[in-house]
Amino acid sequence: MSFSRDSKLEILESDMEDDSSYIAFLSGLFHSSGEIGKENGEFYVSIIFDIDELFPYVKRIVQKLYGESVEKELGEQYAISKNNFYELRFDVKRFQQLLLDVGVIDFSNGLSFKFEINNSLILEDASRRAFVKGVYIGASTSSIKFSSGANKTESTGYHLEFVSKNHDFLIEFSSILAGYNIIGKIFERKGDFVFYLKDVSAIMDLLALVGANQSVLNLSNELVTRELRNKVNRQVNCINANINKTVEASLKQVEAINTIISTVGLESLPEDLQEVAVLRLANPEESLEELLKLSTIKLTRSGLNHRFRKILKIAKELEE
Repeated sequence: MSFSRDSKLEILESDMEDDSSYIAFLSGLFHSSGEIGKENGEFYVSIIFDIDELFPYVKRIVQKLYGESVEKELGEQYAISKNNFYELRFDVKRFQQLLLDVGVIDFSNGLSFKFEINNSLILEDASRRAFVKGVYIGASTSSIKFSSGANKTESTGYHLEFVSKNHDFLIEFSSILAGYNIIGKIFERKGDFVFYLKDVSAIMDLLALVGANQSVLNLSNELVTRELRNKVNRQVNCINANINKTVEASLKQVEAINTIISTVGLESLPEDLQEVAVLRLANPEESLEELLKLSTIKLTRSGLNHRFRKILKIAKELEE
């Protein structure tokens, strides 16, 4: 299951407030995923969708509002980019009133598909939300993937987009969302127009707007999980970096002490330097803090480090 599919199914589990909301939902669905076609001399308007659970939902609405059944109108599924899509056809003659009500056909200059949104359908807040639900189910896609395990992360960001052939429709749709302070951007991609959201807060606001509350919660939990995992990773990286520094410093100190031993002998060093040299040789992997705990020498960390710097300087001079 994907985040996009889960959120759409969640929307389909909810009901509308009234008939005007049902019509607004269908309008959003047709505007976002509808297209006009002709077969055997007869015109039809079809909607293309990627979740088969949408069919019984639309069937119930059409039966409730128009007393018509669309049972036999469901076309066979076909694949696009490895995803199954479905086509639901509405014959223009039989469903003319429905198509006029949702504002997707126009007879003023022959039969044509109307991309412009009929604002009279979305005057009320409930209707606007229902319209957005229809557009969300009909045209939204998401790259959001949740972390799949305790030690596994997803590299995808938070991205949700709506794709349409019509630029004006997306401008109108973005304007509707802007009324709810949900702001996105529009660009062109391979002949299509895309309205997209990359801000996770805007995405959660949109999900809340369409009633996908569980999806909001899931996304919020994912945010917390990623933030916690990133924090742990930063801490681990910091610890590893400190370990590497400790090991590197220790190796240099042991090497310097061995240089002194092989040239002038350890006994040539002042007594205070001999003490820390012996301590280091006995504990080559320990940090300065651990050396202080193991030693009876009364020194601070900076004091111990100062003595090792003296040893390094002596070894360097002997090598030269």
